[in-house]
Amino acid sequence: MENDPNAKLLRIFVGESDKAGHQPLYEAIVFEAKKQMLSGATVTRGIMGFGANSKVHTAKLFDISIDMPLIIEIVDTEEKIRAFTKTVEQLFEETKSGGLITLEKAEIIRYRAGKR
Repeated sequence: MENDPNAKLLRIFVGESDKAGHQPLYEAIVFEAKKQMLSGATVTRGIMGFGANSKVHTAKLFDISIDMPLIIEIVDTEEKIRAFTKTVEQLFEETKSGGLITLEKAEIIRYRAGKR
C-alpha cells in the first residue's frame, strides 16, 4: 500500500455515548476495521462540536459532556474502504445512531510498522 496515490481516507463522526449493544460504537467500528484487515484506525476525541441534531457538545469544566464528538479515521485502498463503508452504514442502522461518513482522496507516502 506504500506510495499509493489512489488511496482513500474514511472519516466517521460519531458521539462518544453511541453504543453497539454494550460496546461503544467507536470501538465496534475499530474492531470491525481490524477484522476486515484494514491498514489501521485512529479515534480522536473532539473538544467541541455539533451534528445533525444541532446540540453543541463541549468539554468546558463547568459543563462536562459525556457525549463528546469522536472522529474515526482510516486510510486504505479505495476498494477496501468502500466495502468497509457499507459495514459502517449497517452499524449505524442497527444501533439507530446518528453520524457522518466522509470519503476523501489520500496519497500514502509511507506506511510501515516500527521496529521494536
